[in-house]
Amino acid sequence: MPSESIRPATPSDAGAIRAVVDAAYAVYLPLMDKPPGPMLDDYDARIAAAEAFVLGAGTDILGILILIDADGYLLLDNVAVAPAAHGQGVGKRLVAFAETEARRRGYGEIRLYTHVVMADNVAYYENLGWEETHRGEQAGYRRIFMRKRL
Repeated sequence: MPSESIRPATPSDAGAIRAVVDAAYAVYLPLMDKPPGPMLDDYDARIAAAEAFVLGAGTDILGILILIDADGYLLLDNVAVAPAAHGQGVGKRLVAFAETEARRRGYGEIRLYTHVVMADNVAYYENLGWEETHRGEQAGYRRIFMRKRL
């Protein structure tokens, strides 16, 4: 298998990004009254804005990452792993890349949010050194907000 690398997404990656996101978030559809936000995102626009990254091996995309510059911090807007790659450390590599990228851009903090039905994500991020800051509603979703000081 070719070695895995994280790189900025290109326009030709948009379809594969959507496929990874749809597969990764499909398990939450029965638990929510509308699709998770990442399933509705405009990945062509994310790629054009240089906010999308992919972790791939050869032509296979195993995971995706969306990073958005914000006022005083980097927002880890989305991390999704192809179901076939679960348990292989893809998510941890993407999160570590996001933290490194936040430092490289001069931020002292990185933030994210997750939906309350995705409670397993909270424990996952806490194990990586993140802390929950608050809960609230945003864009019609009940969210858990987290941060990690770098």
